[in-house]
Amino acid sequence: MRDPGDLRTLETTRVIPVDLNSLLYHTERLIAALRRFRGKAGDTEVAERFAAAADVRRRALLAIAYDDASGFFYDVRWPDGARVTDRPTLAAAVPLYFGLASPAQGRAVADRLERDFLAPGGFVTTLVASGQQWDAPNGWPPLEWMAIEGVRRYGRGDLADTARARWLALNRRTYVATSRMMEKYDVVDLERPAGGGEYPTQDGFGWTNGVALALLRR
Repeated sequence: MRDPGDLRTLETTRVIPVDLNSLLYHTERLIAALRRFRGKAGDTEVAERFAAAADVRRRALLAIAYDDASGFFYDVRWPDGARVTDRPTLAAAVPLYFGLASPAQGRAVADRLERDFLAPGGFVTTLVASGQQWDAPNGWPPLEWMAIEGVRRYGRGDLADTARARWLALNRRTYVATSRMMEKYDVVDLERPAGGGEYPTQDGFGWTNGVALALLRR
């Protein structure tokens, strides 16, 4: 939302998302790898086509989404090509998770995440407290996983371990108090439950349990 307090200013369809394109890059590479492995007639051509598409996507994303001045990845407003630098989000870690970023870019993003996004309970999703559930002060398991493993991939095991410990401690604390895992958590104020958005916070939760189990194995 251009105005974080006004749903009428949603601009989802005007934005090139850095996380979605990182996922598509990974998907293109995966299709290419599977086709090469299959080794049947026509597979080589398909593999080369998807590998080339992944390379084009990576170069394009690095050119338009990475901001050298701030050392961070941003979504891009496609009508004018402007980076959404006024809305930094944890989605900037997704290019690290999938290995798109250069070593220097990965280090710069990790430094920014440590400085601005690392909270007492893990990484906060954005720096905007809009009252929406995908903004501050909430943390979400899929983004925690990609951020933790992303910075680890670029040599910041110390930061990854700190975020991991804080997130798991918050999961445990909430479970002891409520006998529940949650879909999201308030990572800024550990005494307060997560909230915001269009529905109550859900109990469970598949991705919370999966991320917790994966991090516990680290």
